[in-house]
Amino acid sequence: MATATSNIEARSLSKYYGRQAAIKDLSFSIAKGEVVGFLGPNGAGKTTTMRILAGLLPATSGEAYVAGHSVARDPSAAKRNIGYMPEQNPLPEDMRVAEYLRFRARLKEVPRREIRRRVGEAMELCDLHRKAARKIIGALSKGFRQRVGIADAILGHPDVTILDEPTIGLDPHQIILMRKLIDRLRERTTMILSSHILAEVEMSCDRVLILSHGRLVAEGTHTALRDEFIRNTRYRAEIFGGESEVRAEIEAVSPDLQIVSRRTDPADGFVTFEMETPARENLSEPLLARLHAAPGLRVRAFERMNPRLEDIFLAATQRSWEIETEGDTNGHPPARIR
Repeated sequence: MATATSNIEARSLSKYYGRQAAIKDLSFSIAKGEVVGFLGPNGAGKTTTMRILAGLLPATSGEAYVAGHSVARDPSAAKRNIGYMPEQNPLPEDMRVAEYLRFRARLKEVPRREIRRRVGEAMELCDLHRKAARKIIGALSKGFRQRVGIADAILGHPDVTILDEPTIGLDPHQIILMRKLIDRLRERTTMILSSHILAEVEMSCDRVLILSHGRLVAEGTHTALRDEFIRNTRYRAEIFGGESEVRAEIEAVSPDLQIVSRRTDPADGFVTFEMETPARENLSEPLLARLHAAPGLRVRAFERMNPRLEDIFLAATQRSWEIETEGDTNGHPPARIR
């Protein structure tokens, strides 16, 4: 059985198509109330895993639990506790939004006396009740169609909601609205959020799971993953002055601090230096003080560069790529299925 504190649990999940592995020996758990980002390059196995959790695809081996129910042995109970919006959300073009959601509520076995309230609640949460309720779905913008998909996913008050690429195809304004919607939902349901827009995952999710080549290669909070995968600390400074003088000053602060890149602004002659050190302690204050005090140098900008989720993602998947290709004389990873 799944643990009492987890709403999602995967134990040694594998899925094969012939000899090709889509996912292999995948294990993780997601606690009640968490919003977890599900990341990986194309072909990593994200969609396969989400479809297994949603009961749409059987695993070759292993077990999956949703809200304590085995997806394989008790699929009806598991499906009643999960809402799923696929990446390519199949919406009927000729139905009105409210009509479609009432139809979906009946399919989800929402009690008849509850349907009107549930539909109204879902439309209000997804901000569909003002302008879109009576519109034909085929006439809606991409952003509104995504909201209809999320409203559908939450109609049954699921313990778990899986959103596969909810921001795909949205403009920046629509992405901000989608982020606000996810924030409103986080108190109601455990969420898995798959997206290629890593900045959105970083802002919306409590922690992330990173897949590569069908395996889980990293999981944790942004801080924990940064400490695991980003070994060096970087600083950036915009300085007017000679490189030899800059190098002398930074080496006086720490001999391990090295210039890794430089870029000159032709308009005014200021040079952007990026520096890197394996030291974990924050050298910002002594470094900035030294540069400011140095004769012949002028500093107009300085920052300690905090690693982004994109940096962590690239480091984690690169490491897995290197592991996968060990022993392959051609350097090609095995074929994978999304």
